[in-house]
Amino acid sequence: MNTETILYIILSGILALLLAGFQYIIKLKSITKLSLLFLILRFLTLFSVLLLLINPKFDQVSVSIEKPHLIIAIDNSNSIRYLNQQEKVKNLVQEITENESIKRKFDLDFYTFGEEFKNTDSLTFLENQTNIDNVFDQLGQIYKQTISPTLLITDGNQTYGNDYEFSISKYNQMVYPVILGDTVTYTDLKIQQLNVNKYAFLKNQFPIEAILVYNGTETINSKFIVTKGNITVFSQNVSFNNLNNSKILSFTLPALKTGVGTYKATLLPIDNEKNKINNSKDFAVEVMDQKTKIALVSSILHPDLGAFKKSIEHNEQRSVLILNPEEAIKQIDDFQLLILYQPNGAFRLLIETLDKVGKNKLMVIGPNTDLNFLNRISKNYQFEISGQYEYYQADLNNNFSPFLVEDISFETLPPLKSYYGSIEFKTPYETILDKTINNIPTDEPLLATMESNHVREVLLLGENIWQWRAQSYLNYKSFNEFDDFVGKIIQYLASNTQRNRLNLEYETFYDGNTGVILKAQFFDKNYQFDSRESISIVVKDNISEEIKTFPFVLKNNNYEVDLSNLRPSEYSFTVKTAHENLSTSGSFRILEYNVEQQFLNANVAKLQRLAARSEGRSYFIDEANNLVNDLLNDNRFLPIQKSHKNSLPLIDWKYLLSIIVFSLSAEWFLRKYNGLI
Repeated sequence: MNTETILYIILSGILALLLAGFQYIIKLKSITKLSLLFLILRFLTLFSVLLLLINPKFDQVSVSIEKPHLIIAIDNSNSIRYLNQQEKVKNLVQEITENESIKRKFDLDFYTFGEEFKNTDSLTFLENQTNIDNVFDQLGQIYKQTISPTLLITDGNQTYGNDYEFSISKYNQMVYPVILGDTVTYTDLKIQQLNVNKYAFLKNQFPIEAILVYNGTETINSKFIVTKGNITVFSQNVSFNNLNNSKILSFTLPALKTGVGTYKATLLPIDNEKNKINNSKDFAVEVMDQKTKIALVSSILHPDLGAFKKSIEHNEQRSVLILNPEEAIKQIDDFQLLILYQPNGAFRLLIETLDKVGKNKLMVIGPNTDLNFLNRISKNYQFEISGQYEYYQADLNNNFSPFLVEDISFETLPPLKSYYGSIEFKTPYETILDKTINNIPTDEPLLATMESNHVREVLLLGENIWQWRAQSYLNYKSFNEFDDFVGKIIQYLASNTQRNRLNLEYETFYDGNTGVILKAQFFDKNYQFDSRESISIVVKDNISEEIKTFPFVLKNNNYEVDLSNLRPSEYSFTVKTAHENLSTSGSFRILEYNVEQQFLNANVAKLQRLAARSEGRSYFIDEANNLVNDLLNDNRFLPIQKSHKNSLPLIDWKYLLSIIVFSLSAEWFLRKYNGLI
């Protein structure tokens, strides 16, 4: 409270006393006990009212003790089970949890990591992947402003994600790795990596690259073979020593039959090799009997052309050839569909030919498009010509039905440059993306599909889609999301099959180490997405004849089922709807491979470097007592006393109002009782 406020309070007291004295002392010309009591009551009333007018503020200080957090992040992947360390981990967690000294000094926070990062101390050791980098990324956001030493209980072997040894630079906490697993180095042969294209084309050769690694000191000989069923399709003798401890084999295999072909690569183990699981790996290749050829036709140069070509050719069963209109007309029969980029008068003969032969097309409209020309030649739409241009962002239409569209955060993508004005459609159309300006809808399509007389057309009303591909990479660290989106548009145009009310999205084979996710969309008779249906899948193991039924769950305007718990095998399935008599069938294969079983030892060196970079210290699991003692004796982790100052205005003090009411009521009652009123 400042000096000025104190002065006002003193003056208020004097003024209240003078006013009360004037009424009950000077005015009455005599002093009695009753008049003194009236004076006191009137003084309390006036002084309280004046205090409320001044409304002084009082500082309230509260003191609290904040303990540092002790983060216990536990590797929950099945490599811990494979290394037979799960009981030691559980015992360590129990010891920390029951240690009273630790609990007095720290607030304990437990997390597990593997494929996912979770706030829990429930341990299963069943997760099929390990991402340690994600641990530091998540914890760095949660404990940004606190002192939080981190126990990282792991074998240090990461199967995907960025290198966690370098991501520690973004994590401002001390890390204490607790190292799990055997540190003894064993002689070992393994297939480090197999690089195989997912698709191949009939009667072609598909390439394979195998990276083989040897861990040992002696010179050894082995043999690398690839089998398909009981037939050996490739073999090569290999030798290793302590200097030449890795080899890269590159070879090709013939694609003789359409469908999914399953192969097994094996590096024959040496005598007394401890881990033989990493000596073999299954892989599969889907053989296609044709390749979709697409013409990208343009009379101008633009970065969009390269973006379209790269996105479409991301799927190796598709090829794109960039042509001008004159070249495209001569080769029109060689292509399944055409992309017409910002057409002008030079496209007249090409568009007339496409309409005549009934080929599907993707039309890209931008500032270099001749809208007058399109209005004259198009039978499906007419443009309002204003001569002005605007930048539009995209908003996904969740009710789009012809095919499944994943939301790749369209609202975060850069705006496309498009003409300013409306478009009038003369044929039924469906909108994939709507135009928005500053998140305000315009009720105009940015990307739309239409179908007339079994001929399909997609209309993109904007240029600079290359910026979408670049931004998608920044968002997801990969081009895959954007390329898959473009791929679905191309797939829609490359096929003239009728729409189904029940659509499925799945792969023909899955790596044993990846999630097996099937997605479905169900539409009502008006082809509007229907979220009320119950959908189930009946899965049959073609080898064991075992049959299981799973429900689909509704997720982000899709129905989805996770079959990742199925063991590696060949499966056939039927998807059914509960209320409508609709069903569809298919098959897939899960390949046998567990990346968590490829490791023999803990990655001691990396975990020790991790501890040094974060100013922590590493421990082996059997040194848990030293870890606890070091944490308790480390003066860097002391409780912090924090004071919180809260300024409270007097007007919020309810008792002052009670004093005013009481003093006024008492004065009135006494005056009434004594006949002064």
